Amino acid sequence: MTILQPIGTSGCGCDRRDTAKALLSVDDALALIRDRTTAVTGTELLATDHALGRILADPVTALLPTPPFDNSAMDGYAVATSALTGQGPWDVPVAARIPAGQTAAPLSGLQASRIFTGAPIPVGADAVVMQEDVQRTGTTIRIDHRPPPGLNIRRAGSEMAAGALVLKKGRRLGTREIAVCAAAGAAQVRVRRPLRVALLVTGDEIRQAGADRSAAQIWDVNTPMLRAALMRPDIDLVAVETGLDSRDGLFLQIAELAEIADLLITTGGISVGEEDHVKPALTAMGADIIFSGVAIKPGKPVSFGQVRGALWLGLPGNPLSAFITWHLFGEALVRRMTGEIGHGVARRLVVISQDITRNPGRCEVRPAYCTGFDPHGREVVGFEPETHSSRVAGLSMASGLIYLPADADILPAGALVEFQPFCPN
Repeated sequence: MTILQPIGTSGCGCDRRDTAKALLSVDDALALIRDRTTAVTGTELLATDHALGRILADPVTALLPTPPFDNSAMDGYAVATSALTGQGPWDVPVAARIPAGQTAAPLSGLQASRIFTGAPIPVGADAVVMQEDVQRTGTTIRIDHRPPPGLNIRRAGSEMAAGALVLKKGRRLGTREIAVCAAAGAAQVRVRRPLRVALLVTGDEIRQAGADRSAAQIWDVNTPMLRAALMRPDIDLVAVETGLDSRDGLFLQIAELAEIADLLITTGGISVGEEDHVKPALTAMGADIIFSGVAIKPGKPVSFGQVRGALWLGLPGNPLSAFITWHLFGEALVRRMTGEIGHGVARRLVVISQDITRNPGRCEVRPAYCTGFDPHGREVVGFEPETHSSRVAGLSMASGLIYLPADADILPAGALVEFQPFCPN
């Protein structure tokens, strides 16, 4: 088996420039997004169980120690180990019964309390013997082996100390984070306001999926695809429009949307053809186009800038190009604008299942799916033999994206490449 080691520091070759076209590398484009983007201002206070998917504006600290008192980790019997003198076995009278949620009477001398998981440990007891490890006869239990002090006891504050930092500012609240907030006693959390996003999809040739169309028209993939990507708790999708395929019409639409959005996303109209009107319209209104064109396949025309107070992300019009550039650049942009900490979903090395022959020069990104593991325990991915920027039929099988190095023309089966899953594991 032939293994190609990752090329350079980024592995996928994304840090290499397409010198023939003077295009930015993927990493350079991401760095510009990072450097030119700040988080939106404005926060709100939400009930913790209504904050799923939101970004913390303030850190979360523990209100009280967790657990708040010493409690039993098992159903069993609480005893004082110091009262078990001499050699066992010991016959111990059961003096009390302590369900969870009830206070416990103190133990005195050679006594046991029947105790249930989560119930407070009675004063005087220092161990809990599992019910399976005793023999009970009437109101007496027999203990054969001396339990060590602390056995099966959850100590107060052993999970969280009072005032301990449990979640940092900028953390996205998923189900696990909400569980942590609840355990810390945080009934409410302060989160950043949702990011206001407007979507403008261009192209006179597109029609709503399933609608009547002429022989020269196609169904609109980008609108439902990107609307779905933007329907999330930390985003307020303030407008979804179909662009007018004229420079003057787009000028007015972009101007209006830039007034109501923090982020304007467009698809199509950013190449250099006579019918590509988005960039000319932006230029006419004095937009700051930070970059236009990245050394990536597919998705080379992807662009980023600022127009009248709103940031702008220009995605290509072909659906697969729009999908891939959204995942690479759109997700990174939203994370920065919402103040989310971290770097998104981490890439990992995987083994390709088949040979790849390609034209070098640009980092190529392909949808891929896990097919299993090789004899060395490495994850193997499959993919379509070619990437076409307009084809999305294979996306339903894909679980992530593989990065093919910019300077590699042949990658044999078994080569290592970087893989970025669509969702965290």
